[in-house]
Amino acid sequence: MQLTFIGADHEVTGSCHCLEIAGKHILVDYGMEQGRDTFENAPLPVSAAKIDYVFLTHAHVDHSGLLPLLAAQGFDGRVFATEATCDLCDIMLRDCAHIQAQEAEWRNRKGKRNSDIEQQTPQYSMEDVLKILKCFIPCPYGEEIEVWRDDQGAGSIRIRFTDIGHLLGSASIEVWAREGVQERKFVFSGDIGNSDQPLLRNPICTEEADYVIMESTYGDRLHSAQKPDVLGDLVSVLDRTFARGGNVVIPSFAIGRTQELLYFLRRIKIEHLVHTVEDFPVYVDSPLAVEATDIFRRNQHSCYDGEAAELLRKGINPLSFPGLHLSITADESRAINFVTEPAVIISASGMCEAGRIKHHLKHNLWRQESTILFVGYQSVGTLGRAIVDGAEQVKLFGEAVDVRAEIARITGLSGHADKDGLLRWLDGFTNTPRRVFVVHGEDTVSAGFADLIRRTRGFEADAPYSGTIFDPVANRYVREAVPVPIKKKAKRGISDVFERLKAAGARLIAVIGRAEGLPNKDLAKFADQVTALCDKWDNSKRG
Repeated sequence: MQLTFIGADHEVTGSCHCLEIAGKHILVDYGMEQGRDTFENAPLPVSAAKIDYVFLTHAHVDHSGLLPLLAAQGFDGRVFATEATCDLCDIMLRDCAHIQAQEAEWRNRKGKRNSDIEQQTPQYSMEDVLKILKCFIPCPYGEEIEVWRDDQGAGSIRIRFTDIGHLLGSASIEVWAREGVQERKFVFSGDIGNSDQPLLRNPICTEEADYVIMESTYGDRLHSAQKPDVLGDLVSVLDRTFARGGNVVIPSFAIGRTQELLYFLRRIKIEHLVHTVEDFPVYVDSPLAVEATDIFRRNQHSCYDGEAAELLRKGINPLSFPGLHLSITADESRAINFVTEPAVIISASGMCEAGRIKHHLKHNLWRQESTILFVGYQSVGTLGRAIVDGAEQVKLFGEAVDVRAEIARITGLSGHADKDGLLRWLDGFTNTPRRVFVVHGEDTVSAGFADLIRRTRGFEADAPYSGTIFDPVANRYVREAVPVPIKKKAKRGISDVFERLKAAGARLIAVIGRAEGLPNKDLAKFADQVTALCDKWDNSKRG
């Protein structure tokens, strides 16, 4: 019996752990790394073809996104997940394959004009997605499932999914593993949800475990002591924007956050909380979000919290209301830009990096009467972060757009438990686990949270690095890995960069040569932008 740490160890994304039980190999999650990547991940201990099962905590891409790659490399086992997770993975993994194909096509087309850009191949294809989706086994919450049992007594594996309140269908997973006469119980927390969020139940604790593998995303911070008034803040933004005659544009993640917004907007409209424009239309302009909203509806009876369930008992759909428009086609999306009455426009992506939201920003960022409302974290380096940080101008589809709209933010919609929430979940264990492994957190955060558990709870707790191997029977490490930093690509030499700069200058001269005859206002704007860029560069070099 062995537990191997592979991904999201001293990092937040790319979750993956491997259990070896009586010759069976099991992956718990197989997620894609996103954003900043600090350490190298260890390879899978066996080939994909030798993986027997995958136990999946939830559908977010940093937990599920590499499953099609597993299929592409020969996996033909079974993937166990909750019913809602199976439904969400159906749309999310297809979307991942589509995005990868689009990005590869764009980069390869660009590479034909620039030899410095390497040709790109998607990690997996739509065919690989369809192949892995056939492997999914939908499982209900709370039911013990026998995954495997050897009739000769070599071992057995049982699992149970428990609602963890992070995303529709998200779960912690209990794993009872028996090898010969030795049995150990593992509990994988998955991502632990925040309490008192709309639609979803609060995280449910588990009572017993030998070994706990738990996340620590917010293990170093607390949410606001005063509960945020999301409804009141949203009403305030809508009222003042509509009074100016503008739109409220909300970049939102298609799955989870969009449905929470619809929940609040239904209340606002039904209770007539906005007084400036009571019958304002709401547009959800994201095919993925529309599909996800339908999946929420199909899984409402097994996943919704008491408040949402009470609405259902009254025959009320918590995610639907008069004036809601779901935009699927490109024509429906474009038509939103010609709506003259003030409206709410919810569109993906949540960080403004891709998708239809960029078109709505192009039509609203320059309007002083509109508001761009951010309802989620904006990572460093994203367009959303630039806008939140006060950029006066951004580039959209190659065109400079002035930022004149009001930029607003609403907090309180985090899907992750904070430090106290994580500890509350851990306090649910009535026995003392042999050891707690802290994963899925930034380098210092995971180590610090493990130390906090040791000091305040008295449990053995560690934050292993990728490649660490643990023997659960002997309760000892077989191999303690050390961090392997990601190797950064060597930067081009100064002469190479200078040649590129000269080439850029020559291209500018060529563009100027072709500009003769354009309208004076266009030429003036172009000249002002070039002069401003030169002044900015000149001033920065002077000190």
